[in-house]
Amino acid sequence: MAVMKILCPSILNLPIDGLKEEIVKINGSGIDIFHIDIMDGMFVPNFGMAVREIDLIRSLTDKPLDCHMMVMEPRRYINMLADHGIDIIYIHPEAELIPSETIDQIRALGKLPGIVINPWVSLEQVKEMLPIVDYVMLMGVNPGYAGRDYLPYITPKAKVLNDYRVCNNLSYKIVLDGGADEKVITELYRDCGIEGFVLGKQVFFFQDKPYKECVDYVRAL
Repeated sequence: MAVMKILCPSILNLPIDGLKEEIVKINGSGIDIFHIDIMDGMFVPNFGMAVREIDLIRSLTDKPLDCHMMVMEPRRYINMLADHGIDIIYIHPEAELIPSETIDQIRALGKLPGIVINPWVSLEQVKEMLPIVDYVMLMGVNPGYAGRDYLPYITPKAKVLNDYRVCNNLSYKIVLDGGADEKVITELYRDCGIEGFVLGKQVFFFQDKPYKECVDYVRAL
């Protein structure tokens, strides 16, 4: 039996105006996790969402919130995110001096730790951390901006990441972030064992149809 897809719309795609109304609609559409991006303008050349927006989302849903921390030294913000209701916290290992210690910090707060693998980061660089995380986010684009096209050379890495999970009897969930269109979702889900997808403009936002129809469509791919 195929593993059910984990669908995580990226709230960075939404304008601030009308954010509350859109979150309510998304919450009722059958998605699994709200995906939130935090950027500091240093690790990536852009700025992401604010704590005030996290609080708004948390007040409108009981679904899990994840946070993709595109920041230098993410350990500085872990307690703050936990206090504001984030459930899953992703860090980029290369942004931290001792990433394994930051992962321990996340788990000690009762939250689920995850790591992010950028296109230029090899699996060899992070494989020692795979047994101690609950989620692995595989970047399908260079990080920092919404709406970029998927990088096809990520597909072999996705397959190896899943094969490593199976061969070593590990339980981390794999989530693709970036470029998740119909073709990419179908290929990675069916051929590479990837179960999670951050949804953006390609299949979820600005589709001229209700969010629930978008969710049903992606689940059927």
